Amino acid sequence: MKNDNQPATASPARIPRGEARTRLLDTALKLIREQGFAATSVDALCKEAGVTKGAFFHHFDSKEALGAAAADYWSETTSALFAAAPYHAPADPLDRVFAYLDFRAALIDGEIAEFTCLVGTMVQETYGSSDAIRDACNRSITGHAATLEADIQAAMDARGIGAPYTAQSLALLTQSVLQGGFITAKAAGHKGPALDAAAHLKRYFAFIFDGSPARADTRSAA
Repeated sequence: MKNDNQPATASPARIPRGEARTRLLDTALKLIREQGFAATSVDALCKEAGVTKGAFFHHFDSKEALGAAAADYWSETTSALFAAAPYHAPADPLDRVFAYLDFRAALIDGEIAEFTCLVGTMVQETYGSSDAIRDACNRSITGHAATLEADIQAAMDARGIGAPYTAQSLALLTQSVLQGGFITAKAAGHKGPALDAAAHLKRYFAFIFDGSPARADTRSAA
């Protein structure tokens, strides 16, 4: 008998278990960014991924467990993107920081679901209802911020910049501003606010390190 919930091109029974988990996570990243965590049902995930509900519950005890795993999976996949990005190339650590900010701005393109952050989306919905998802989202956001600390600290040391600034707080600020830009972009229905947030963030760093926010507009990502 034909299963109307099964895509014609996929046979869930033949999908290896490891592949089923990856399909579910990839699908979760897509659907949650498009419509949010609450609106993404287990049935919809299984149908889109082409797997059975049995396969879902083999890998995840609940939708909450899937959400926490999706946050960790997001960290893994995006870490590879950022590790290979060109902003690591400049010799001057401050140039690397500005190149990172330019890289983030360049990623703000296409549909809103394509450039906004999975963990930022999920934590807004679940911070008060799921400790597991909130903690996973926090690991993702703070973990990414931590990758910027060494360059920021080196730039601060080279220019004699100290309190009230710390490398950790400035690294976290980048994520706060970018996540806020994603929220306002969603509210506005277009990418403009996110691009503005990234540009103002770059000007703020230029003010701290170069003494003039105007210099941010003349710095190159090269």
